[in-house]
Amino acid sequence: MNVGDRVRLLMGTEEGIITRVLDSELVEVAIDNDFTIPVLLRELVPVAAEEGQAFRRPAPEITRPTTGSKKNKPTGGQPKALRLGSGVAMPPAAAPARAQPAGPSAGMPAARPASATPPPPAAKGLFLALVHQAPELLALHLLNNTEAEVVFTYGEERQGKYRALTADKLKAKAASAALAHLHLKDFEQWPAVVFQLLSFKLNADTAYDLLTKRQSFKASTFYTSRRPAPVIGKEAYLFQLDERPAPALNPEKLAQAEASLEAAFEAAANPAPKLDTKQASVLQQALAGDKPLAVPAAIAPAPPKPAAALVAPPHEFDLHLEALRPEGAEGLSNTAMLRLQLDAFEDALSRALATNMHEIIFIHGAGNGVLRKEIHRQLSRNKDIKFFEEAQKEKFGYGATLVRLK
Repeated sequence: MNVGDRVRLLMGTEEGIITRVLDSELVEVAIDNDFTIPVLLRELVPVAAEEGQAFRRPAPEITRPTTGSKKNKPTGGQPKALRLGSGVAMPPAAAPARAQPAGPSAGMPAARPASATPPPPAAKGLFLALVHQAPELLALHLLNNTEAEVVFTYGEERQGKYRALTADKLKAKAASAALAHLHLKDFEQWPAVVFQLLSFKLNADTAYDLLTKRQSFKASTFYTSRRPAPVIGKEAYLFQLDERPAPALNPEKLAQAEASLEAAFEAAANPAPKLDTKQASVLQQALAGDKPLAVPAAIAPAPPKPAAALVAPPHEFDLHLEALRPEGAEGLSNTAMLRLQLDAFEDALSRALATNMHEIIFIHGAGNGVLRKEIHRQLSRNKDIKFFEEAQKEKFGYGATLVRLK
């Protein structure tokens, strides 16, 4: 069973339409088109279209609600009639073609007179159509009123979250099966629908871009969108999805797009060399004509400066402020002084590792122990350290740390 199928409850006589698949065993059914209930699949049986002929009763028709009119009654095996204001019953197919004698019933639009101008032909394109399955229930279809086939995806967006629901191919001049069912009473909670559409025609000389369309529904425009729909020949709330058709891509444009993409990748992989201030000034003067300078054929970037040779730190590296800053520590806060000592420690340790020293002693002093604690914390996390320990207590007391390097 699929969305849109008419079903009957096994344990009762109620009939309805499947409006949503909740999970592998549970679906939502609109009973008598007034309210929906969840029903297990094993408790449903599909209603065949041939039942109306076999039991001499009409198949369900899609009608609009009327007020002040009596319920339609079947006449023999014919479909239900539409009762006009004069009380004369006419078949639904013939009702729009005849004039209405006394005026429409409340809620029913007037029938079109025979002399009225026929509606203009439906525009070509792709349409979203909401068709009445019942007075309060609408089925959502995709209509393809073009000469090309369309591959499409359909999804819904609620509160900024997208959910993909269907992907299929639609032939030319065709309508999709019902993609969703929406209740008018829940209009304010309807999701925005999102279509991705790709047109295709066998042996055509052009290709087309993918078209993405997001359609939300507002009461101010929704109820004025009802008009005859192409392909299906019924009235529907109609929204065109390709007001701006996807541009055609001929082979030349495809080749240009490919070349542009390759150039973009190459530019990203090989960025142009940056000019220094002097070179930029020379080039700007030459281009502006301020001076008759010749533009050089190629402006080469300045050669990189050679890296300074690494110098191994002394075996005993003193971290006292007077050793690091002979001019004194006036004007420095405690945090700035600690940062200065730690920077010197990190620099000395990196140079010791780079020059393959076996060990180094950091003289940090006893003091309040803050510098010693931070140095030990960093050493314990360094994978290039074999071990560290207090160094020569008889010489340095607890104010130095021996570091053995790998």
